[in-house]
Amino acid sequence: MATITATFETRREAELAVEHLVQEHDIDRDDIVIESASDENSAGSEAGGADLETEFEDGSEEDAALNGGVKVTVTLDDADMAEDIEDVFHEFGASELRD
Repeated sequence: MATITATFETRREAELAVEHLVQEHDIDRDDIVIESASDENSAGSEAGGADLETEFEDGSEEDAALNGGVKVTVTLDDADMAEDIEDVFHEFGASELRD
């Protein structure tokens, strides 16, 4: 069994990485946890996705809980998948990676 954890600057990056793992690598969604990397609720260190201003809404960093990164943890039964998981995390902008 292997556990791999990565930290992302935005919730959007974390969610894109998770969706890629589930859809392209058949990782069971129940084996993935997304949570704040700090003790406070957080949507990341930077505004992204729904936190950005659009032509329809006036989103701003003030509206988002920007209290640190978003942590994604994947628990694998097959340790051979670890390299694939790490590659996906890097592809989607993980700023910190731990095994």
